[in-house]
Amino acid sequence: MEKIIVSTVGKTYPIYIETNLFSKLPGIFKENYSGKKIALVSDSNVFPLYGEKFRSELIKAGFDVVPAVFEAGENQKNFSTLNYLYSILADNFFTRSDIVVALGGGVTGDIAGLAAATFLRGTGFIQIPTSLLAMVDSSIGGKVAVDLPQGKNLVGAFYQPDAVYTDPRLLKTLTDMQFADGMAELLKHGFIRSSKLYNLLTDTIADSQAENPTDILYKTDSASLSLIRNRLEPKIDYIIKESCIIKRDIVEQDEKDNGIRQLLNFGHTIGHAIEKVQNYTGYTHGQAVSIGMYLITLLTEAMNLTRSGEAEKIKSALEIYGLPFTMHDIDIGALIDAIKIDKKARSDKITISYIKEIGKGELLELDIKDLEEKIYGLIKNNTFNT
Repeated sequence: MEKIIVSTVGKTYPIYIETNLFSKLPGIFKENYSGKKIALVSDSNVFPLYGEKFRSELIKAGFDVVPAVFEAGENQKNFSTLNYLYSILADNFFTRSDIVVALGGGVTGDIAGLAAATFLRGTGFIQIPTSLLAMVDSSIGGKVAVDLPQGKNLVGAFYQPDAVYTDPRLLKTLTDMQFADGMAELLKHGFIRSSKLYNLLTDTIADSQAENPTDILYKTDSASLSLIRNRLEPKIDYIIKESCIIKRDIVEQDEKDNGIRQLLNFGHTIGHAIEKVQNYTGYTHGQAVSIGMYLITLLTEAMNLTRSGEAEKIKSALEIYGLPFTMHDIDIGALIDAIKIDKKARSDKITISYIKEIGKGELLELDIKDLEEKIYGLIKNNTFNT
């Protein structure tokens, strides 16, 4: 079992990574946690797959388990769902020694974490990520939040979990598109911090063991994605670990996102705006961030901040995993307005994350108006919105 320790001012906690770890968790919980009540928070996609059996095994281990299942989807990450979780906790007399367990992807972890952070001013909180995106990104670092109609993650807190239990075997039930969505965050970590990880994720396709590796390069059909996914599977534990270490190292330096942690927002300023403009029902998070990473790199190349040709490398990496780099039918004015309310904005300035080259992320403070004009010009000139 891999064990990564995250040490922040708020809390020190472990991330455990092991195939088939999920089946061992009832016994691990019994040995390590004194609270007897567990709120098992999950969504309508994940709970039927794993929740019922997990609940049964936890009950056998001596826990009083209360399921809290909400409709799946980013558009459910709102105050209505949060109030539903509060009602579950209050109606079942949860105390601060009891545990909120998030079983699911990023939406589940975010909203369960905010409930745990704020109910009784803080209860126990455990993350069991079931999506690749959650395993390598959202379950780590303590950001918990809900969305508002005006923007993504605008109401939230920093609340570190007591532990993260990651079982790569749970990825088997993801669709290829859901898997690719998580690859966007994995690639992001390579882009900003590790050319080694970037090379591993892109060179896998040309593995010498492949029968016809050139036949699948840069294709985005489902058969090709499945083949690529199979190539990654023997390395997935290692890839997840390396990605978690990158995020851990950044979070430990800047828990509250006031400095270097903003590197992790590479592609997110534009990505979150895209999600908001489409009311969280269009591009997925990973797809929107993919577009954001490519667009911001085109901009910084034009500003001579990024080495020429890096945007093309990002584009090629995204194509491998069927991720978009262009956007369709986006209202440019609405996109610009959404950027204005980004959490990284300070007065009339905003900090953007960009890369000097693959593996070397940097931060840059820009006037919001200047950023708006540059984005508007790039899209309006038909170099990006196709």
